Amino acid sequence: MSFFTADNVATVTGGRWITAPASDEPLRGVGIDTRNNLDGRVFVAIRGATHDGHDFVPAATAARVIVVDRETAATRSTAGVLLVTDTRVALGQLAAAWRQTLTQTVVIAVTGSCGKTTVKSLLDTVLSARLAGRAAPRSFNNDIGLPLAILAARPDDRYLVLEIGANNPGEIAQLARIARPDIGVITMIGRAHLQGFGSVENVAAEKAAMLKYLQGRQLAVVNADAPGLRRHLHHAGRVVLFGESTDADLRLTGWAARGNGGRFSVNDRTHFDLGLPGRHNAVNAVAVVAVARQMGLDDRDITEALAACSPVAMRLSRHVVGSVTFYNDAYNANPDSTAASLESFIHLAADAPRRVLVLGDMLELGPDAAEQHREVGRRIIELDRQMHIDQLVLVGKLSSHTAEPILDRWPRERLTMVDDLDRSTAAAVAAMLRPGDAVLLKGSRDIGLETVIDAVAERQNPEPSNAPGA
Repeated sequence: MSFFTADNVATVTGGRWITAPASDEPLRGVGIDTRNNLDGRVFVAIRGATHDGHDFVPAATAARVIVVDRETAATRSTAGVLLVTDTRVALGQLAAAWRQTLTQTVVIAVTGSCGKTTVKSLLDTVLSARLAGRAAPRSFNNDIGLPLAILAARPDDRYLVLEIGANNPGEIAQLARIARPDIGVITMIGRAHLQGFGSVENVAAEKAAMLKYLQGRQLAVVNADAPGLRRHLHHAGRVVLFGESTDADLRLTGWAARGNGGRFSVNDRTHFDLGLPGRHNAVNAVAVVAVARQMGLDDRDITEALAACSPVAMRLSRHVVGSVTFYNDAYNANPDSTAASLESFIHLAADAPRRVLVLGDMLELGPDAAEQHREVGRRIIELDRQMHIDQLVLVGKLSSHTAEPILDRWPRERLTMVDDLDRSTAAAVAAMLRPGDAVLLKGSRDIGLETVIDAVAERQNPEPSNAPGA
């Protein structure tokens, strides 16, 4: 990262030196965690929800420059200490400056209510089959993660796939202004984070804000089925619509589930294999086809890479514990993503002797949360008509509304309600499961449904007793 020198960091951030650096050698990168390698790098002290990076400044002994937003003692005489107004803003400023040097890199940004991380992962898998590049790790999609993902890019990368998320209005524009993507992908618009946005229309406007910051190729790959997006498309230079609408440029015209994946058709002409389950993931894959073709890959390369894909952790990822098969889709949940999970489960659990749903609260839905949970309850009744559900476990206080349409229709023994999951209640849920069961986990991340998997694993391998032998 020879673009950065200490003086350049000060100029980009508008900071003031508390302690001038002893060396003006090029800096090697930027970090925010003293547990990682900071040798010759910039350490930015970020104040987070649980930790304050300023408390770890004494541990940043290898850093050449330390960026703070409150006065703090230098760790050693050779480290420059730079005072800025806000270290989170400074991190974004450094990322924005570095992004502008990536002239050989096609920056692809993915946003949407659902499917962001899956599409990002699919794009990285497909593009890496022929091109050198990288994608943001995990869910690095906020004002800390996105800048770090940009700062990790190399000048010779052919592509960089970023994920842009938001919980409140204005956040997409803030991050897109830093990323300045060449290609923008909007996966779908759904009822996520309505507590912050108020309406689906506001969600659409927020996601579409990314299109104002497209540069270079200025290509927008947009879900044709997403409500409220089309009125914002004038912000993009070129648009490719994908989805199931009849006017989509790339239309999903067929999907056949096969095992833990399937095969889909685009425009009734081209067929692709996919290593992910669910029709909704086939729609996601159509967006990937659009971007990959734009990047010069042919359809043979694309289908080979898509066939080799596997689910991202906690996005319908499959786990077999003992003889119980879990489909863990509990990274997050809203009514639309829950409906997609239930639809996918029909095929995934078709041959299972018993089928179990473990559903948790869908959080941040705003004033309509109760009715939207009832909607999920009605969908479960429809699902049960297609494929018998042997056991339903509802976790959380809002999930009591999910139960309302079901209570008068199902025998009470098929329904279990749990206020929250702790070690004891997770063990009780685990005890309900039988060999051969197929189990869908779906709920918001804070509910912690994955503890049920841990509880089943503990039943399979109980901890040895500390009691002395006879």
